[in-house]
Amino acid sequence: MTRLDGRIERGNRTRQSVLDRTVDIASVEGLEALSAGRLATELGLSKSGVFALFGSKQELQLATVREAGRIFAERVIRPAEQVPAGVGRVRRLCELWLEYSRGRVFPGGCFFYGVIAEFDARSGPVHDAVVSAHRAWTGLMERTIDEARTGGELRSDTDVPQLAFELVALMETANAVSVLHDEETAYGRARVGIADRLRNASADGTPVPLGE
Repeated sequence: MTRLDGRIERGNRTRQSVLDRTVDIASVEGLEALSAGRLATELGLSKSGVFALFGSKQELQLATVREAGRIFAERVIRPAEQVPAGVGRVRRLCELWLEYSRGRVFPGGCFFYGVIAEFDARSGPVHDAVVSAHRAWTGLMERTIDEARTGGELRSDTDVPQLAFELVALMETANAVSVLHDEETAYGRARVGIADRLRNASADGTPVPLGE
């Protein structure tokens, strides 16, 4: 049993080291750039060993999407949940997303922005996983905004899906411009835009910090 447990532990460590590399590669070059041969060479593993861990290229891609989602939740979603529901949580969620992109948690910027462009017109399990991740993110934005509306911090007539769409668009544009030009000015512009949209939607007396 001890020997078996040790093998399982080593296998889990190896799997994690592979995923640490695949999320970085995919964020820059796309999920199609992943291959067992490349990973084996870069990480000093056997090609058969990588295949044994994931079984197929598709499963490797799906595992990479899941790992990116885990990292995203750890860096953006869970910290935002520590802020009380309301406009403050909406603003914090946006700020954490911008910092996740600006800080290059993934070297290619937002992992999902890149792979959505890669798989948006395709079909199959990887496309479906990317769609699911995107819907989960936009759904979270909508729920967070709706909590602020229900709590009286946003106007009762706030169009929740529209506001969520606009905030996400500002964040994703900042990510794309920053990655393309290798500069950070776009993040400041996104912060100004986000603050402006929240001020316009806020109920009377609800403070919204100015964008920076």
